[in-house]
Amino acid sequence: MSRRIALRLGAAGAAAAAVGVGRAKVMPRLRERGLANPDGMIDAASIQLTDATFTEVFPTSPLILNPFTDLLLVQKAEAPIPVTDLDPPPGPGIGQQNSFGNETHQLWTSDIGFPDPIFYRHKWELATHSFTSSQVLPIDDNGKPTQSFDAQGHTFPAGTVRTLPDSVIFSHNGQMPGPLINAEYGKPVLVRFENHLTENPQNLDTQDFGAPDFSALIHLHNGHTAPESDGNPHYAMTAGPKHRGFPPGSYVDQLYLNFPAGFDDREKVSFWWYHDHTMDHTAANVYKGLFGMYPFYDPKDGRDDGDETTGLRLPGVRTDRPDGAFDVDFDIPLAFFDVRLEDGVTLHNDFHDVEYPAAKNPRTHPEWWGKTFFRHFPDHGFVGDVFTVNGTAYPVLEVKRRKYRFRFLDASVSRIYDFQLMTSTKGPKSAVSLGYGGDELQGQYRIQDGQQCMQFHEIATDGGLLPLPIVRDNFELWPAKRREVIIDFTKFMDGTPTTKGDEIYLTNVMKMKDGRMWDKSLRFSPDPNYKIPVLKFVIGDIAEDNSLIPTTPMREIPPVPSNWQSMLNDRLIFEVQRGSASGEIEWLINGKPFDPFNVLNSMQNPAGQSPPATPRKNSFGIWEIRNGGGGWVHPMHLHMEEHRTLMRNGKSILPNSPDRAHPDDISMEDLVALDPSESVVIYRGFRDFVGPYVVHCHNLMHEDHAMMFAWSIIS
Repeated sequence: MSRRIALRLGAAGAAAAAVGVGRAKVMPRLRERGLANPDGMIDAASIQLTDATFTEVFPTSPLILNPFTDLLLVQKAEAPIPVTDLDPPPGPGIGQQNSFGNETHQLWTSDIGFPDPIFYRHKWELATHSFTSSQVLPIDDNGKPTQSFDAQGHTFPAGTVRTLPDSVIFSHNGQMPGPLINAEYGKPVLVRFENHLTENPQNLDTQDFGAPDFSALIHLHNGHTAPESDGNPHYAMTAGPKHRGFPPGSYVDQLYLNFPAGFDDREKVSFWWYHDHTMDHTAANVYKGLFGMYPFYDPKDGRDDGDETTGLRLPGVRTDRPDGAFDVDFDIPLAFFDVRLEDGVTLHNDFHDVEYPAAKNPRTHPEWWGKTFFRHFPDHGFVGDVFTVNGTAYPVLEVKRRKYRFRFLDASVSRIYDFQLMTSTKGPKSAVSLGYGGDELQGQYRIQDGQQCMQFHEIATDGGLLPLPIVRDNFELWPAKRREVIIDFTKFMDGTPTTKGDEIYLTNVMKMKDGRMWDKSLRFSPDPNYKIPVLKFVIGDIAEDNSLIPTTPMREIPPVPSNWQSMLNDRLIFEVQRGSASGEIEWLINGKPFDPFNVLNSMQNPAGQSPPATPRKNSFGIWEIRNGGGGWVHPMHLHMEEHRTLMRNGKSILPNSPDRAHPDDISMEDLVALDPSESVVIYRGFRDFVGPYVVHCHNLMHEDHAMMFAWSIIS
């Protein structure tokens, strides 16, 4: 029985259970959760239905006893390899794009007058990963010490301090995050991705999550690439491997030409990332480690080339290496990722257990104690209770007394963050020691006396550099979103200078107990005690600093047609909706689950038409993305190009009046952040390539439960 048929059967079963739930309960705070509308009672009942039908018991991770002692991983750039290391060699010829010999690169570097690619080789392989070197104390959901286990079947009594075992991951070349690729405009990159996931010389236990057939598929988010190099399920299922991903023993050459859409310098971006996109198992594969970062530099006129003495003079000291790569000091990518660790007593009873017969679920797994835990269900989302940065839980970074550029990425499956910079007199205290339990243990540590001490100067979003920096006290970071900021570590926001040894905490202030949406945030009902330190900065010695915080325009935003409002009647409309039976069992768009073999039609627009999502090459268009229900937020990602936001909830964003809750609407972005019941109208292009792409929710649990649709560019 196919997974999607099983979903529908599950939805039908949930409908029967709904009789006893119906409208018996009403969610609190209806308005902020988008439920204060005619459908709000139905939406609230849908949430209660899911909670009443499916038991969602998750483990409480062992308490990390010594946070902020492990150093932050600051990655060096991956070294290129000679093309002779790739056998057979990549190239522009027919059948030279993958191991199946059935695809050809739509454009090669010579077609656009660019030099030969820089080559990399990424092996998808099993590996192990340690989130912390700290000792840990096993605790239950009330924060009380509890028993623990090991892989040999031994039981340890409550109160025993333990060392965490390494978790088993799917990796790029054994790393999590995967290798850092520093890229430049005008210098194409080709990565050969090889699937070695079934090779297991260490006899590692792969547990009960990750693609069950060990397939993988890598998407360069939001690469301006041809479909065969985009790594999307629409392409994978209809061309390429004709499977949900590339299976073990196969490879694919993905060519990133590294030119802006339409060769328009205004379309240049500055921070991409790569992650798995296997159909139905994207969340599991990303959570298991298949992601990495791809910062972008613009050498034209030295504008943003990593050298703070030229161009915009953004923080960065560049070193060109003999191996062909380059590193940039004081310019640090940060991947935020929440994880939940196995307690050995939580029942594994998942909707998708049939996919992992070796696990013999439903049962408990004491042999996996301390390793990563994942549940494919619930499909409203999955959040962890341990926060990591670049793969390390609660790391520390000693910074010089100067300005730094940080590139923030939310690599979490579902969690949204809201970051502030804080000082704390008392320092981090465990939530357990403060008397918290249950969901309040998420994040493990708090600085309840934390006070904002510095501001961020935001310089870039998903779509690259902003016209001018935005001074931010805090900023939200949604799944897959990127934000780039400058932090000046020489002084506090009141003007007083920092001194060596000062400690500053990057702090998450958004409480989000499950994957639906926040429970408390600075925008809605903030919790003054929810201040979770995620990364500690320790001020070191003063250092030379030739960088500047820009005061002149950094990048012109591409224009939209002056008559765009007259084009609204012909827009394409796509609405996220609940599946059958009104439960959170399956997510639909325009009433349909993801179908990789057929593009989706728009809902009927004001012109009375329902056109298919088949834009013509080098055309532009207006699309509307709607959140069709309350109680959930959806980060909707559109592949292949960035967009301009025209309207949010019927209010024009142009020329420069963004929604107060979404100030980044004035920038170029590749992800639409949809609050409950919101509607966003965007303008975007479809340039340079033809073929299949997708739109999907980047709450990856939603994507894996059908919240995705196929579209294709035609010639």
